[in-house]
Amino acid sequence: MHEKYNKEILDLIRSMQNIDYINPEDIPDIDLYMDQVTTFMDEHLKSSKRFDDDKILTKTMINNYTKNNLLPPPDKKKYTKEHMLLLIFIYYFKNFLAINDIKSVLEPISDKFFQADDGRNLDSLYKEIVSLELDNVDSQLRDIIRKLKKSNETYADVEDPEEKNILSKFAFICMLSFDVWVKKTIIENIIDDTLGKKK
Repeated sequence: MHEKYNKEILDLIRSMQNIDYINPEDIPDIDLYMDQVTTFMDEHLKSSKRFDDDKILTKTMINNYTKNNLLPPPDKKKYTKEHMLLLIFIYYFKNFLAINDIKSVLEPISDKFFQADDGRNLDSLYKEIVSLELDNVDSQLRDIIRKLKKSNETYADVEDPEEKNILSKFAFICMLSFDVWVKKTIIENIIDDTLGKKK
């Protein structure tokens, strides 16, 4: 049972090496209506859904992002490629950051680079970020494998296979969770320091 669990986790880790992301060249250079935006996102980010009926982005979500100033308003109900790039960042950030925090992160980016005519723009910024993340995948996966090994070693002396499996799995989840918590806390502190909330 424990070996099966480890194999499933290792298979999952290996599959993460082929993480889906939206290539900037795949985003249409023509402006899109809301329905076209949601369809595009659904098609290109479907592998990141946990359950089949999960929604990537809905009209209501996009309208709320605009209302809360996370996303510049569309021009004549049409969204540009730059709107799409911001929506991709919002999609990933919303999994672990509050809306106000996402706004704090994206506002200076939007102000400076949305529809920038010369130099760095959202398209080049997105490409640079994707490149940084892809370069980091292998080290992230090695760290996850190290945590899996450590969680197995911690309970190696437990004789009952079911108990060993429960304890190892719990330790592994806790190690990953602590990692997420530390990174989220660092992000929140950076945001708070930028906003001057901390004294």
